Amino acid sequence: MIIAEDILIRSTKEKVWAAFTDLTCWVEWNTVLTGVSSGEKRLTEGESLKCTLRPFFFPVSVELVIEEIVPLEKIVWVTRKIGLKARHEFFFERRDNGVHVASSEVFTGPLAVGSGMLLPVKRMKALTKVFLSDLQKAAER
Repeated sequence: MIIAEDILIRSTKEKVWAAFTDLTCWVEWNTVLTGVSSGEKRLTEGESLKCTLRPFFFPVSVELVIEEIVPLEKIVWVTRKIGLKARHEFFFERRDNGVHVASSEVFTGPLAVGSGMLLPVKRMKALTKVFLSDLQKAAER
């Protein structure tokens, strides 16, 4: 299963990147991934961060491992839970009228098959939209 979303942020690429990678300010703008904790103040390749999200009525704690960072271009993180692996890629592209941020998350494993109750596709898509919208608000301030 793949969830893909994108947004145009009317700001500079540097400001969008700074908001996204600075974990110390996530509490100010990020309403999707809450309770963020990490040994680092910024997203750092090879490091991880713990956080909580609500794909259901109850919160789910996850650990995101930062797999790849290409400064000002791309961020990839992965997470695993029993029966599920998610790989989430974010791409940042400068445009004449701002920054295009594209998000693509691929879910694999037994729990990803068929989605539905075990992996609510509509809710995951909505959470991705909110995350990108939150980032947009932060970067356009």
